[in-house]
Amino acid sequence: MTTKTEIESLLFLLDDPDPFVQESVQNRLQELGEKAVPLLDEYRSEVTGKKEKEVINGVIHQLTFETLQADFVEILERGVKTRKKLEEVIFVLARFGNPTLRAREYQKKLDHFAEMIKPQVRYKLDEQKKMKKMLKFIFDDLNFSGDTANYHAPENCFMDQVIDKRKGLPISLSLVVMFVARRLEIPFFGINMPIHFMLSFVGDKEELLIDPYDNGEIVTYDQCYFFLKKNNIEPRPEHFQIATNLDIITRCIRNLIHSFEKEEQPERIEALKKLLNLAEMYEDR
Repeated sequence: MTTKTEIESLLFLLDDPDPFVQESVQNRLQELGEKAVPLLDEYRSEVTGKKEKEVINGVIHQLTFETLQADFVEILERGVKTRKKLEEVIFVLARFGNPTLRAREYQKKLDHFAEMIKPQVRYKLDEQKKMKKMLKFIFDDLNFSGDTANYHAPENCFMDQVIDKRKGLPISLSLVVMFVARRLEIPFFGINMPIHFMLSFVGDKEELLIDPYDNGEIVTYDQCYFFLKKNNIEPRPEHFQIATNLDIITRCIRNLIHSFEKEEQPERIEALKKLLNLAEMYEDR
């Protein structure tokens, strides 16, 4: 049975220049496996240095990635046909940033958000009023917004951290709306537009495009066309189709790869590419 003292010693020895010591430490960590994670997590909460925390994060990632990957494949194998299954996958990906994440706690937060807005949308309002109430609730009342100060930070991709910080990327903000909306059967969907992920509200009478990064503002197709052209992309009809669940999963992973490229973390990039390859395999089925 391992102890906190042993964990501290192993982490200290990770800096030893002797290859034999390095190999011995790695072997012992692998032997301990995920049983060491609670102690590593406890130790991480006590250290103050950024470098020390990064070392511990790396070790925890190394010990937990295999299980994360197995859980990821298991859900893909069963099929990601529903919004609920998509939510499961997104929280599995969130474990890439927080391996000790208790996803159910955050799903309960989404349940709570839905219960908060439910009285406002359960009556026989017209579609557009329901849509506007939902967007106001997410972006004004709950204060979700785009992270303009640190756009490429990995935490903007992880659903638990987006819920905690109330900041994220266009796709992660869209997913907050979509996950709360699914609990209320309100028809919001993702639009996999290049560069800037968008939301769509698909009612019986009309479809509307919504910019999740601009506090849920309704935008026109002309505005999106202009945006794409300005970024040297020729707009095509498929840019405005509703994204499949696998489209969303692969885009989330690509965003994470880009974030870790910015941070120059090759081991994380390599692991994410494994997940991306797996997702693309199922996309082709």
